[in-house]
Amino acid sequence: MNVNIREYIKNNFKDSNANEIRESIEASIESNDEVVLPGLGVLFEILWCESEDNTHKEILNYLKNGMTK
Repeated sequence: MNVNIREYIKNNFKDSNANEIRESIEASIESNDEVVLPGLGVLFEILWCESEDNTHKEILNYLKNGMTK
């Protein structure tokens, strides 16, 4: 079976509002299940691609700070 994870995730959330997306992200993180990591990666990719350079720097700072906790 050939599954395009990017398209699957985008289609899964295309009719969701911001609150529904947030709830899904939080539930995925709280589950501590590694199987959700590819989906979260797709959401991160969308965030990155839709952001500008100044936001990229902010995201990178959050990630760097999070690595030291």
